[in-house]
This record gives sequence, structure tokens and C-alpha cells, in this order.
Amino acid sequence: MKKIGPNGMKWLKMIHVFLVVLFFGGILSSVTLSLSLDLTTYDETYLGYKNIVMISDHVVKWGAIGTLLVGVVYGFFTNWGFFKHRWVGVKFVLYIIQTIVGISIVDQLMMANMELLETQKQLALSNPTFIRNHEIRQYAVYFQVAVTIFVFIISFLRPWRKKKWPMGKQV
Repeated sequence: MKKIGPNGMKWLKMIHVFLVVLFFGGILSSVTLSLSLDLTTYDETYLGYKNIVMISDHVVKWGAIGTLLVGVVYGFFTNWGFFKHRWVGVKFVLYIIQTIVGISIVDQLMMANMELLETQKQLALSNPTFIRNHEIRQYAVYFQVAVTIFVFIISFLRPWRKKKWPMGKQV
């Protein structure tokens, strides 16, 4: 396959950084809104959840999809590959895990709670399922934040690189 040249790499990196900022910024916005919710007040909780859903649908998901697509472009059309460098492989695997957690836990519990809020109104706030969903979702989002920070660290430090020895040997 034809590889992307230096100018294309600059654009790809710029797009990648923008999408990661979109993705992580959306997650952090959701955390902030979730932490500020007063789960004893229906109107505030409902509005907070509505905003969290909007951020998820219009910011986090686009950032996540775009980041995944850029990662695929990096893997196939650049010299980075998917697993040529261990740190890139770790980033890719962590991102896939993070995305699965986002789709299967965070989004599912968020939508389940939205449904409870819309059908049960004020009663949803004392529903044990709503409370459990909210708590599990919070922990899953904290996991996403921690993984994203770890991926940032990996991106800048690039650990696990092969060391070059004086005679040109690699270990």
C-alpha cells in the first residue's frame, strides 16, 4: 500500500489531536455534569442527563469514531503500523477496550437511566436500578478518563522501544 508523505502525516497528526481533544473533552464534560447533579431534584437530574446524552451523541461519539478511523489510517497507510511498535499496539488495544466500555457500559446505563427518568419521573430518583446504573456509569467513566490519561502518557513517552546498542544491535 502507498504510504502517506510528510505533509499528509502533519495533517493526519493534526486531525488526530483534534479528534482526541473532542473525545476526551466530551468525556470530561460529562464527568463534570454528572458530579454536579443533585439526584434529589428531578428537573435538575433530567436536564443534566439530557445534556450528558447530547454531549455523548454529538461530541464524544464523533471524537471516538474519528479517532478510531485515524488510527486505522495510521495503521495501514503510515510506517507506524498497528503493532510494529509495542507502545502503538498498547495504545490501540487500550482504545478498543475503552470504546467497548463506552458503548456497552457508559452509553447503555446512561440511556437506561434516561428512560427511567422519562417514564417514572420523580420516582426514578429513588429507584435502586437508577441509582446503581448511575454509580456504575460513573466508575466506568472514571475508568475511561484514567485510560485516556495513560494513553496520553504512552503517546509522549513512547515506552517499550527497542534500545539501540553501540554496535548497532537492537535489544
